[in-house]
This record gives sequence, C-alpha cells and structure tokens, in this order.
Amino acid sequence: MKGYVQVYTGDGKGKTTAAFGLAIRAAGSGLKVWIGQIMKKGEYSEIHSMQRFADLITVEQFGTGKFVMGKPSGEDIEAAATALSRAEHIMSSGKADVLILDEANVALACGLFPVGRLLALIRQKPEGMELVLTGRGAAPEIIEAADLVTEMKCIKHYHEKGVMARTGIEK
Repeated sequence: MKGYVQVYTGDGKGKTTAAFGLAIRAAGSGLKVWIGQIMKKGEYSEIHSMQRFADLITVEQFGTGKFVMGKPSGEDIEAAATALSRAEHIMSSGKADVLILDEANVALACGLFPVGRLLALIRQKPEGMELVLTGRGAAPEIIEAADLVTEMKCIKHYHEKGVMARTGIEK
C-alpha cells in the first residue's frame, strides 16, 4: 500500500480528533500507529482512549506543559527537536505504518524548528507509511509537499457563548 502525506490545518475544531480517528481506523485494520504530540504534555482524554489500543497505537508527548508564547524557551525547542528525532527513528525502524505528528504545524509557526527540518522528515517518509501533520497555520511549503490537505473552518462554536472545554468532548 502506498502511503501519503496528510495535513489537517485551519482554525476550526477537529484536527487532532481527525488524526486520532484515523489512528483508530488504522488499528482496526491491524496497522501500527505512532503518535507524537508536540507541545503537549498531560492527561488528555484522547491519551486514555488510545491506551485501549496499546498493542497497535503508541502515543508519546513532547511538551513542557507550558503554553508557548512569544519567543520559545530552550526547553520548548529541545522538546520539539526530540519529537522530530523520535519520528525519524520510528520512520527508519519500520515500527509504524502510520505516523502522526500532532501540532507539528503550530510548533513550526512558533519557531520550535525550521521548515526545512519538517520538509526533510516528509522527504524521508517510507513509501508505504502514512504521515499526518496536524495544527493550525500550516506553512505554504508544508501544504505544497502534502498529498492531502484538509482545512478545518469554524463556522459557529459554543465557546463563543462561554462554554468551556468539556472532558471527553474538547479535552
């Protein structure tokens, strides 16, 4: 099976959710999935659900637990570099059929790594591996390199009425 590069971007809700849904679909077909969450650290509901598929889905977090605002810290940059290095290792080892880098686009936009590093990862993707990059603000170079790009667009959101993120739905 030929693998492709998918990008889920845009300001609307659902990028990570779509990627995790793809992970479940892939596991349902017996494919091995590795998910690297860049800039995330903590107990999110999606982490708990993926533990039910631990024989086929691995999730690793590469974040400091702090929101990146302004100039990223050395610790933030190091965590993102570790995520990319780990993804490169997973790619070269053949330990996954589907590789998801959650929030890779945001990490790039925040300056945690240069666009060339992410493009190099795309170029080294094995022929049979599916690569998924999520996060708002995908760089034009990443969009150009991808085979499939989906932009999530918010039309209406109850957050605008003061509804906070709910466990199991948004977090």
